[in-house]
Order: sequence, then C-alpha cells, then structure tokens
Amino acid sequence: MARLNINGKIHNIDVEPDTPLLWAIREQIGLTGTKYGCGVAACGACTVHVDGVPTRSCSLPVSSFTEKQKIVTIEGLSKTVTHPIQKAWLELDVPQCGYCQSGQIMAAAALLVKHPEPTDAQINEEMTNICRCGTYNRIRAGVKLAAKNAKGAKSNNKAQRA
Repeated sequence: MARLNINGKIHNIDVEPDTPLLWAIREQIGLTGTKYGCGVAACGACTVHVDGVPTRSCSLPVSSFTEKQKIVTIEGLSKTVTHPIQKAWLELDVPQCGYCQSGQIMAAAALLVKHPEPTDAQINEEMTNICRCGTYNRIRAGVKLAAKNAKGAKSNNKAQRA
C-alpha cells in the first residue's frame, strides 16, 4: 500500500513497492495524460512535477515517494487549460503528433518558474525531453510566448492593483 499526494489529493493505492510512479499514476489512479515513452527516463514523456521539480516518473519506484511530496501531473497543472504554457501551445499549435507534449509542457512549466524570461541557452539546457516529430522550434517559440504572456499578465495585475 502506498499513499501519494497527486494533484492535491491523497491516494491510497495497492501496488508493489517497485512499481514505477508512472504506472501507479496511469493504472491505479487513472490519470492517463502522463505518457510512457521509453521506460528508462531518457525521453521525458512521463514528466511530472515532484515538489515543483520536473521528474521522469517511469523509472522511479512508488516506494521512493511519501504523501508529503506533492506530485503534479499534466491534469493538475491547470484544470481549465489556463497555464501560460498551455495557452501558448494552443496558440502556436506546437504539437505535431502530440504524444510527448504532456511531458514537454510539464518541463516547460518548470523552466518558466526557474527562468521567467529564458534565453535560448536556458531552454536548450532545461528542455531535454525528446520530440520524435522534431517540433523543437515550435516548442522553443511556445516557451518564449508563454514567458512573454506571463510577464504581460503580471504587469497587468500590478496596474490593476495600483
């Protein structure tokens, strides 16, 4: 039995301790936005946030997590698709096949927290997820648009409070 805090809700799940977090999320909890790509933490399709850190969930056993750790999946990033990354992805039609995009979005959301106005070098360094369709230029454009929109939203909020 494991107790996991996923998207703000505690889940009691009956799995073997060595079950990868990815499979607990998908099969026991039913959140299928997080994808299986490689099983060895190389591609990033399985990226979730653990206490705000982008984490590849396919190779980490459930036993390495406690209910005190906050796990966020793509479903928990924004219930109404209003996160700046999600909005930019939609505006620029970033995905081609879309399979890797939940992991790309999770990695990009963490990137913007760490670097609110990321440079190309920072995007290259932080966005290590693989896109088999090769939409890297659109992903980079999406990250930059999201950063710009997030900055604009903060400016508008400050102006409204003044």
